[in-house]
Amino acid sequence: MILMESILEYLATLLWSGWTSLLDYLAAHVLLCLVPAFIIAGYISAMVPKEAITRYLGPRAPRTISYPAAAVGGFILAVCSCTILPLFAGIWKRGAGLGVAVTFLFVGPAVNILAIAYTGAAIGMDIAIARIVLSVGFGILIGLIMARVFRKDEAIRAAQMAESGMFEQKATVKSAVWVVFLLLMAVLIVGTLQVAALTTTWLTINLPLDIPESLLTTLSNLSLTPQGALLILLLLLIAPVAYLGMEHVLERINRWTYLAIALVAITLLIAAPAVTAGSLKIGITGRFVGEVILLGAIGIVASRSFTRDELSSWMWETWKFVKQIFPLLVLGVFLAGVVKVIIPGSLIQTLTGQNTIWANLIAVLFGVFMYFPTLVEVPIARMFMELGMAKGPLLAYLIADPALSLQSILVTGKILGRRKTIVYVSLVTVFATLSGYIFGMTLAAI
Repeated sequence: MILMESILEYLATLLWSGWTSLLDYLAAHVLLCLVPAFIIAGYISAMVPKEAITRYLGPRAPRTISYPAAAVGGFILAVCSCTILPLFAGIWKRGAGLGVAVTFLFVGPAVNILAIAYTGAAIGMDIAIARIVLSVGFGILIGLIMARVFRKDEAIRAAQMAESGMFEQKATVKSAVWVVFLLLMAVLIVGTLQVAALTTTWLTINLPLDIPESLLTTLSNLSLTPQGALLILLLLLIAPVAYLGMEHVLERINRWTYLAIALVAITLLIAAPAVTAGSLKIGITGRFVGEVILLGAIGIVASRSFTRDELSSWMWETWKFVKQIFPLLVLGVFLAGVVKVIIPGSLIQTLTGQNTIWANLIAVLFGVFMYFPTLVEVPIARMFMELGMAKGPLLAYLIADPALSLQSILVTGKILGRRKTIVYVSLVTVFATLSGYIFGMTLAAI
């Protein structure tokens, strides 16, 4: 009987840890990052033709253009670790140089707008910025080394391969696309940037309502604030409405589509103000004002500049990203909270609590054997940080996880062959380890 009670108590502790982690994930600052990031990813996928990037990856493009294009291609194409492999195979088989293709393969998932935005909000902008800078820098270096090592194979391949039209296709992007893109990026920045102009409360509104004490007690027992509870209710409401409005949006735009858009905007606006815990005092912050202005501007420009088909495509691509990633992300966040109780913090501190080469290498190897879908690696990394992992190994893990999973290694081996794959994996292991070590050393020197 005592044993059964102990087991039930332990299970309750695990579930509670997962629940509180999920609540923290659904906090306002994460919603203000993640919702715009999904919208931006869908927008780029729909509005920026792939030909606008792939034409710069071809064999005729100079290195000064092809390597930077490969490095930023993941951001523009909003690719994740699951979609980078077929794109990599496509550009490689159609004539992209080995170095350029490898750079695209390594850097693509690391600069995914979703991953970068969520990393900054959940872990810290220092990690997010380092993830971009070191991934791009070392990604280009890995590509150049691969091209140098296998230069004879590349010369034979170039001579044998006939010219294809993939890299010659041109695509024009109208100016309104970039205007809306900048406005969307501004929504993301205004929603997450912690500066006085945005966080200061300029006006306080007292709503003429009283929250029952019993309700406040219940919310407190669930580790929820009134604002947090309302945001979760909105997310639960958005799910069925978005399905009804977005699942067939390429065929028609209906009233559910407009309702889904409205609910998303309302969610962002409710997440933006400062709400006093346990009361209905609404603080109108610079963040809230900025979100109102930007969302209005996006609505005006998009409705006047884009056709119904373009808007439908944007909504469909966004909905597709949400369907693919958000359920896994919620599950991953919950499981990260559960695992945090299971894994001894002392073990993490012993293995990766200091910024040493060995600690960074251990973090990289964990990324090889424990693959997580896009964004799920972020709550896992946050869990490691809370258990005592140093920031250097933390960055090494984040860089290695999408690039060195066993699935990615096996698929890459089929595309490039054993020799090239062994060299590629070795280089990524070395440079991911160095990335974390250099970042940790930089933090220590500041």
